[in-house]
Amino acid sequence: MVKDKVALTTMLGNYPNTEALKSVKLHSDLIDFDFADVKVANNFFKQIVRDAKFDVGELAIATYLQAKSYDKPYVLLPAVLVSRGQHHTIAYNPEKGDLKPSDLTGKRVGLRAYTVTTATWVRGILAEEYGVDLNKVEWITFEDPHVAEYRDPPIVKRAPPGKELVQMLLDGEIDAAVVGDKIPDPRLKHLIADHEAAAQRWAQQHRGIPINHMVVVRSELSKSRPDVVNEVFRLLVESKKAAGPPKDPEPLRFGVEACRPVLETIIDYCHKQGLIPAKLSVDSLFDDVTRKLSA
Repeated sequence: MVKDKVALTTMLGNYPNTEALKSVKLHSDLIDFDFADVKVANNFFKQIVRDAKFDVGELAIATYLQAKSYDKPYVLLPAVLVSRGQHHTIAYNPEKGDLKPSDLTGKRVGLRAYTVTTATWVRGILAEEYGVDLNKVEWITFEDPHVAEYRDPPIVKRAPPGKELVQMLLDGEIDAAVVGDKIPDPRLKHLIADHEAAAQRWAQQHRGIPINHMVVVRSELSKSRPDVVNEVFRLLVESKKAAGPPKDPEPLRFGVEACRPVLETIIDYCHKQGLIPAKLSVDSLFDDVTRKLSA
């Protein structure tokens, strides 16, 4: 007996690896996707972890670890949507003097929010590779955490109203800032000068590229319709394949074992930085359905 098709409210960003799925080039006998109109996926993360708005959604991995810690009604799919090296995402203003990563202890560093996944990776890298004492840095933020129950630690201070991250860096009000994938002003420089080589070394040592975003599904959906969850995963795999052959090393890993080394690292970083109250196991992020999924 063929079950009725299920309509799934879905939030996925626009990437080469989601294009085939979102353009309905891929057919499913089980699922009709109701895609949210997405320009920037992270604008929707609060709607997932605070309002449980979507059946299927893209979520930053640090946000998911916090959501799991606070019993939000979602389970992780072992499907990476966005992944990249992180060493290039922190910048400084050379007009205010030379600065090296190891100089950051005792400095002020700006970031969008303390719990942002990119910032979590950067802090972990600074501590691990450059000896920065993260508890002796003042972290200047501009936004609340996505997960409402979380409270920033005392080392986090909110920027004054009306201030902007890049302008504070240009004015010397902060010493460095996590600015994301691209340097936003030509007067700024990468804090880690050899960031490309450093990112390659990190990936080799940690057996994978830092994960930014993965896919989550509503926990109840996984319990009641495991066939639908399997179909979501199949379509994500096919959509990724349609985008072309993977790079080496593979940035968009599928399957628990493929993701395990990098997930272990981000869990460790989140725990050490106080983002989650207890260290989670990789296997606890999945349920009996999603744990078995593999490309």
